[in-house]
Amino acid sequence: MNTDNLKSLLIEYNQKRSTAISNARQKKFNLYAQIPELEKIDNDINTLSIKSIKLVLTSQNNKKIIDDLKKQISDLRKKRLQILKNHNLSTKDLEPKFECNKCNDTGYIKLPSGESTLCNCIKQKLYNMEYNNSNIYDLKNQTFKNFKLDCYSDIVNKEKYNKDISPRQNMIAIKKICDNFIDNFDSPDELNLLFCGSPGLGKTFLSSCISNELISRGKTVLYQTAPIMLDNIIDYKFGKTDKNICNIINSVDLLIIDDLGTETINSLKNTELFNIINNRLLNQSNKITKTIISTNLSLQDMYDIYEERIISRIIGNYNACYFFGDDIRIKKKIKA
Repeated sequence: MNTDNLKSLLIEYNQKRSTAISNARQKKFNLYAQIPELEKIDNDINTLSIKSIKLVLTSQNNKKIIDDLKKQISDLRKKRLQILKNHNLSTKDLEPKFECNKCNDTGYIKLPSGESTLCNCIKQKLYNMEYNNSNIYDLKNQTFKNFKLDCYSDIVNKEKYNKDISPRQNMIAIKKICDNFIDNFDSPDELNLLFCGSPGLGKTFLSSCISNELISRGKTVLYQTAPIMLDNIIDYKFGKTDKNICNIINSVDLLIIDDLGTETINSLKNTELFNIINNRLLNQSNKITKTIISTNLSLQDMYDIYEERIISRIIGNYNACYFFGDDIRIKKKIKA
């Protein structure tokens, strides 16, 4: 992980947090101008709270006074809620609007052990800066909102595709599998995904759609093409780079391995590919992780190229989705 990138992001986070707090404070002042009674109640709550704390710290025989103060504070808070309600507001409307509700834009969250760790939101930004942005094309626009079923033919052509359903019916079924994958991501019983099919049928696009949805749900995603991923791992292990991607590959919530089969095959890469697939299946990071593998190869081609132990892991733990139809990119160019 690049420390300069982390420092830059933490500065950005601090600025975002300060802006959110400042905006909330200004909104409260504006409300006070409109509802003077609200400002008086807030001031009274603060005064009584400070008085109560002082009594707790300095006296042992004023339980009745302290209880009375607590009741006054409780009554004022109820009155405050009613005033806000009368103006179609809630207490949340006065709170800062942070981009991340987990870390409140600090970049860190506290673990049950009391230790602090990087929040998934800042981890994802780091992954994007260091890996994803150089690999994924136009990720922001590759969402389910832009997923068009009408790009796929609704004509059944068994002679051409050797299937009893149309490409569109097939994509409807695959979309349902993807929805289930997203909704049941944290279930250990939910299978990983294998996208197979010729180029230009939407495999990478659909992987990106899933990525965007899971990122919005607080998951981390790492996108790697098979050639780049395996070369980076081997370069690190042979000391050619200090960029250790291995830990991220094993621990990221969703790993997308795109273009499997386009890498130069050798025994070393076969071993590293097996280690990646196997380590993530074994949950060596002590959390549920999932993987999407996308390839232009058929399952038979994969049997011919990769070791049996790799194919065995995939067959037993991946939901295979077969894409077929006409190249969408060519169809779009023809329409244009």
